[in-house]
Amino acid sequence: MARVVELWYYPVKGCAGTSATEAPLTPAGLAHDRSFMVVSEEGVYRTQRRHPGLAVIRPAITADGERLTLSAPRTEALHLRVDTSGARRKVDLFGTAYQGIDQGDTAADWLSEVLRARSRLVRVPQEHDRVTDGLTPGTSGYADSCALHVVSRATLDLLNRKLTERGTAPLPMNRFRPNIVIDGWDGHDGDGGDELDGWAEPHTEDRARRIRIGDTELGYAKLAIRCAVTLVEQESGAKAGPEPLRTLAGYRRASEGGIAFGAKFAVLRPGSVSVGDDVVVTSWGESEL
Repeated sequence: MARVVELWYYPVKGCAGTSATEAPLTPAGLAHDRSFMVVSEEGVYRTQRRHPGLAVIRPAITADGERLTLSAPRTEALHLRVDTSGARRKVDLFGTAYQGIDQGDTAADWLSEVLRARSRLVRVPQEHDRVTDGLTPGTSGYADSCALHVVSRATLDLLNRKLTERGTAPLPMNRFRPNIVIDGWDGHDGDGGDELDGWAEPHTEDRARRIRIGDTELGYAKLAIRCAVTLVEQESGAKAGPEPLRTLAGYRRASEGGIAFGAKFAVLRPGSVSVGDDVVVTSWGESEL
């Protein structure tokens, strides 16, 4: 039986993730996921694509979302009381205009020093009404697109075998910044019929159209198209060369363009998810690759 083996949420877009053993699942994804975003003084989003130093900033948020702590090497930690009702300001995420609640000058100065670029911190307002695209529409905070990024261990295992064949060291799962990591998906015929011989089949997440985890339900939206963030070592914030994109380009080019690894899902039924929960696919489709 397939099961959840890792859960990750990323309170501040682009910054380090937080591992959880259980987490509430909201319509916008795991609680607190990408609910904050670092922006330029003009309100334009910052990500690891241009600011890889975001990776070494480690956010910690209280369960009630009222207090946020930011930590970084060689820097005194910042403790913030989260502003959820302040004035809105315009922010830009991939060219689309949204609103954000500015978290003040103290947060701005701290981030500007760590990133060596004038920056501010904003939070998603309660009225955030973003609609995400894909086969199953949904919503999310400041994620690149859909609420959840799902990857199976077998998918990473295949990539690491190919990297090893090239003489390159295997990569950890955190290079791909997933929300839900699944293990134990056996091979099957792709149409909901008989399972095969119990082998772990890579990229099964590409073909799962409806998934039940605990009391929640997810709907497939689209393939996860990878970018230069996968080149950043998440522990150090340093760009590490052409892998994994070079190897993935040899076998994971999507028909619509780009390099695919993992899949994006919308939340159809909120609830709670935990490490160890069974993962039940109730509807299958064909890979869009």
